Amino acid sequence: MKSDRSLSQPSLQRPELLAPAGNWDCAKAAVENGADAIYFGLDRFNARMRAQNFTEADLPQLMTFLHRRGVKGYVTVNTLIFTKELAEAQQYLRTIIAAGVDAAIVQDIGICRLIRQLSPDFPIHASTQMTITSAAGVEFAKSLGCQLVVLARECSLKEINKIQQQIAQQETSLPLEVFVHGALCVAYSGQCLTSEALGGRSANRGECAQACRMPYDLIADGEVVDLKERKYLLSPQDLAGLDVLPDLVKSGVTCLKIEGRLKAPEYVANVTRVYRQALDSVMTELERPNPSLLTREAGKGQSDQEHYNLEMAFSRGLYTGWFGGINNQELVHARFGKKRGVYLGEVSRIHNEEVTVKLEAPVKPGDGIVFDCGHPEAKEEGGRVYGVVSKGKESVLTFGRNDLNLRRVHIGDRIWKTSDPELDKQVRQSFAGENPQFQRPIDIEIYGEVGQALIAIARDQIGNIVQVESAISLVEAHTKPLDTERLQEQFGRLGNTPFCLGTLTNHLSGAIMLPVSELNRMRREIVVQLEELRSQPKRWQLASDVSFQNLLPSSPTLREAKATSPSLIVLVRNLKQLQAALKAGIETLYCEFEDPRAYREAVQMVRQQQQKDKAENSSLSTHNSALLTPNSQLSTIWVAPPRITKPGENWILQQVRACEADGYLIRNYDQLQFFAADRCIGDFSLNVANPLTADYFQQNFGLEGLTASYDLNITQLQDLLTSCPPQWFEVTIHQHIPMFHMEHCVFCAFLSTGTDYTNCGRPCENQEVKLKDRVGSEHVLKADVGCRNTVFNGTAQTGAEYVQRLIELGLRHFRIEFVNETPEQVSKTIHFYSQLLRGEITGSQLWRELKLQNQLGVTRGPMGVSALRS
Repeated sequence: MKSDRSLSQPSLQRPELLAPAGNWDCAKAAVENGADAIYFGLDRFNARMRAQNFTEADLPQLMTFLHRRGVKGYVTVNTLIFTKELAEAQQYLRTIIAAGVDAAIVQDIGICRLIRQLSPDFPIHASTQMTITSAAGVEFAKSLGCQLVVLARECSLKEINKIQQQIAQQETSLPLEVFVHGALCVAYSGQCLTSEALGGRSANRGECAQACRMPYDLIADGEVVDLKERKYLLSPQDLAGLDVLPDLVKSGVTCLKIEGRLKAPEYVANVTRVYRQALDSVMTELERPNPSLLTREAGKGQSDQEHYNLEMAFSRGLYTGWFGGINNQELVHARFGKKRGVYLGEVSRIHNEEVTVKLEAPVKPGDGIVFDCGHPEAKEEGGRVYGVVSKGKESVLTFGRNDLNLRRVHIGDRIWKTSDPELDKQVRQSFAGENPQFQRPIDIEIYGEVGQALIAIARDQIGNIVQVESAISLVEAHTKPLDTERLQEQFGRLGNTPFCLGTLTNHLSGAIMLPVSELNRMRREIVVQLEELRSQPKRWQLASDVSFQNLLPSSPTLREAKATSPSLIVLVRNLKQLQAALKAGIETLYCEFEDPRAYREAVQMVRQQQQKDKAENSSLSTHNSALLTPNSQLSTIWVAPPRITKPGENWILQQVRACEADGYLIRNYDQLQFFAADRCIGDFSLNVANPLTADYFQQNFGLEGLTASYDLNITQLQDLLTSCPPQWFEVTIHQHIPMFHMEHCVFCAFLSTGTDYTNCGRPCENQEVKLKDRVGSEHVLKADVGCRNTVFNGTAQTGAEYVQRLIELGLRHFRIEFVNETPEQVSKTIHFYSQLLRGEITGSQLWRELKLQNQLGVTRGPMGVSALRS
């Protein structure tokens, strides 16, 4: 397979095609099917810990293989890193940089800082786990030293174009990468706490348990909604950007990424080949003289065969994801959450061990099929097709004797083709053997005169250049002179090498000749020299005399922290809860409402309480100053903007600020910019998990406090508090964990026939909705002003047992959060936690009283056992 890319400079940039590799076979499959780069994890600190992964010892051999083939290799370091892991992470990064890896894909802000400390020039790619959805996010990544940003998968083409326009105007441009194919997480990457909340495994640590692929019942106002066979309410179809490739190229994205580090090499080969061919075809079309006349149809030149190949590779249904904007009726069909394949049709008749179907796609003997009766969670009938006989418009399928139980198959069942051995064999052959099968073009220029050596200058696509001279002088030709055709024939014999001939420019003049054997020797020498140049490892700068310890904040002092009493912060989600918290005398109040317009009323309620308190304090000071305590402070109110901000959504932030609260909870990069002149506290979604990240936010953004990441268990939290001034932090000790935070609107998808907020009738405004999981837990669903949904864990969690230990470490700010509790429940809970902070009851007494799940973050400790359950 040859790339058709010449080395001429097109007006449009050709995006890099980036393929996943969970092991050596996958790496080979990607290279031999045209990937420009691969991304892979090593055995630590990567977001796909279930993949086979490579080891640090594999790096030199792997990078030599990739570079010899003109392919880049990026290592994923796309998890949060905890305090005690920084020394190990530093050594790991040194190994990666020294091995000549082309870039690291990074989630953790502290790790970006550490890489820049170790090496000023080693490339950092901001992972999609950094949840970047706007120009402000790109600017933030650039300030950290990143060279490229992987945008959130939720960005539409319109939004990608807007981000490109804004970063160009602000001169903060960075290359942008987008996912073009593969599984779609329903939650924003880097913001999903579901696996952690339900199973003690954190997605931010590479241990996603795929709870989004499970069935759920929809409960509206206490009643189960009958959705027929639709149960997989949070399982999106797989992304396929094939139909929008021309638009993606025109948007100027630098890299198109295929998801799938857990997939088989056959998947990698199949999908990479489809996108390689489609991308080359699109570029050829777009580079024609009148590209402006081109429509999106150019990208739809893909054949039925390409779609078939993608569906057979792996498919839960293929869709363009969010590229076309929001369509809540299309994204999640909800009928299954697992691989299906190609749809063949419905069973119309069952007779004498034969099944009749009106075929919608081809099937042949040897193919594997499965019968879908609408219960994908149960064992399904399926097997290999033995025979296919056409009868008019229908076909009769027969199976091997006793291969399947046809009594469990029904008329109306859907049939899916799940296996095509012929395609599998063809795909496997694409990366079998030792000889290169995918070749990349080299351009050659030929110079020479009679009596001198023939000179060949060869260039590859990535800037390597070699010059080879003949050992024999050129002589006048009496017959068969060296014309362009003969030169192309001899220099084009590049079989079994990584190269194919791109353009050959003949600068010879006159009739001259050289023996064919010498031309062949020169050609072989070009290959040897180019391979030698390519396989030299990248020499990044690497400082030997620096350490992460140079970046640690100055040693914390407990004396300053211990001078103040522990305080209780209460986050409420409606006005009635706010009233209850005010009555309880809470001094620091956070509000997170679905409609920011309600913040004005909340602020007014607090201001009225402040006036009342002032009057009472004034009266007390007049009558008896001894009754005043140092803690007789006025309540302050802080309000929360939504978790995500996309281009064109600053009106929401303006609406939030219009309430004139005392301060704001900061959830993302846009808000760091927008509220820069206001009092701010960094919320949990900033993913502060180590002192390097904490210090970055403190030093650069002047935040009054930081909420520790919800991925930290008590041991990891202690490590963070002892490595930073503890007064920087607040810790949430009671909450319903926000599990999924997603662009997908469940209200719109399943309680309306609308596609988005313009036509859904807003069921979120008048119905109380919960999602019931397989074990019977009911999780609360809420929508925000941007129509993004959050699923809150139905069971509240508490870290009450660890409060005393945290107080001893100097922590003074403890947060409790409410979702749908009644004012009475709010008052009762506040009362217990106030007693706890005053030392009047123990944590064990409190959680027994409130009957909560007893855990504070549930990420596994290094022993693989939750430190909180021992």
